[in-house]
Amino acid sequence: MAYCDWDTTSELNIKYHDTEWGIPVHNDKKQFEFLMMEVMQCGLNWNMMINKREIFRKCFDDFNYDLVAEYDRNDINRIMNTAGMIKSVRKIEAVINNAKCFQKIRKEFGSFCKYLWAYSDNKTILYDKHNDGYIPVSNGLSDEISKDLKNRGFKFLGTVTIYSHLQACGIIDDHDKNCPRHKLIISKYPTAKKKKFLENNVTYFGKKK
Repeated sequence: MAYCDWDTTSELNIKYHDTEWGIPVHNDKKQFEFLMMEVMQCGLNWNMMINKREIFRKCFDDFNYDLVAEYDRNDINRIMNTAGMIKSVRKIEAVINNAKCFQKIRKEFGSFCKYLWAYSDNKTILYDKHNDGYIPVSNGLSDEISKDLKNRGFKFLGTVTIYSHLQACGIIDDHDKNCPRHKLIISKYPTAKKKKFLENNVTYFGKKK
């Protein structure tokens, strides 16, 4: 298995790559989980998020956005006092706030998935050169979506965070061209090839190009 310049030191991280990362997500609960894990990651590393995933699920009712949207100060205190939880009131409050915003998008569009996948015409985007390892931290698409989500009241969802989410939920395929997961995605899901779009800080195996 090729790991796309992936961190292979953690079995949980490897499992995440091999079974979840980049596979198109068309389930709102899963979208909310992925998106809020990105919120919790801000300033930290993804390996920590994977290791704390079950703690997050416990704290946030398995990422049930309807329940999270009703959280109050008692819930914030409960989460802050949970062993192993990231002790950030601002991030916890952001997750609760974002659950309320998530509900509003579902009400307007029917589902969050319909809202988000409309940006790619319901296809996984294969950007030029990405599968050769030229991976940006953000691009024009993540700029556009981040701006719209912020206008809708979401917090902790800047363009870099959104780009990571688009990779995770399969709207952008950034698996290496030799990775079996890339081959699975292009064989089983609708895709669209596009030129690089207003990309920022493009890297090549961790080095600026």
